[in-house]
Amino acid sequence: MKLNPKTIKTIYHILTILSLVVCLAFFIYGIQTKLFYSEEALEAFLDPFGIWAPIFFILFQFVQVVFPIVPGGIGCLGGILIFGPIFGLLYNYIGICLGSLAAFCIAKKYGHTVLTLFFKEKLRNKYRSWVEHKQFPLLFGVAIFMPIAPDDFLCYLAGTTKMSFKKFTAIILIGKPLPIAIYSFGLELLFRYISSFVT
Repeated sequence: MKLNPKTIKTIYHILTILSLVVCLAFFIYGIQTKLFYSEEALEAFLDPFGIWAPIFFILFQFVQVVFPIVPGGIGCLGGILIFGPIFGLLYNYIGICLGSLAAFCIAKKYGHTVLTLFFKEKLRNKYRSWVEHKQFPLLFGVAIFMPIAPDDFLCYLAGTTKMSFKKFTAIILIGKPLPIAIYSFGLELLFRYISSFVT
C-alpha cells in the first residue's frame, strides 16, 4: 500500500509527539532515580547494555538527524548526562555526523520531496534563495558553524544542490564540533540549573 504525503506527514507528527513524551519521561526518570547525579546509579543503568550502550546512543543520534522528530538538542544533552563530557561529546559528534551524511545522500536521491515531507513550508521558503546562490557552500559552511542554524534541514537542503559529497563531508566534519559542544554543555548547564529546583 502506497502512503500519500498527507498520511506520511500525519505519521511524522504523531511520532514527533511520542518521541518528545518518551524523552521527557526519561529525563523525569533520570532526575527521580539520581541517574544524572550519581555514578553508581548511572553504572547500574548502563551495565545491562554493556558495549551496546554507546552504539545504541550513536544510532539514536543518527536517526534523529535523518528523521528529525525530536529537537537535536535533546540528544546532545542526553549524551553528556549519560556518558559524561568527553565520551558524550564524542558519541554526539559521531552520530550527528553520520546522520548528516545520510540526510545529504537521501536528498541527493529524492530531491525536494524529502524537504516537503519533513520540514514546514515557512522554513523551506526562508532558505529557498540559497539553493541557486553561487556561494551556497560558503553559506552552508558558515551556517553549520552557527549553533542556532537548522542543521538537519540544511543537510537535506545541501543534498538538493550541486554540492559534492566530498565537500559536504569536509564541512560537516570540521564544522560540527563547535555547535555540538555549545549545545551539549550549554543545555547541560541549563538542565542542572532547572533540576536544582526539583531535586
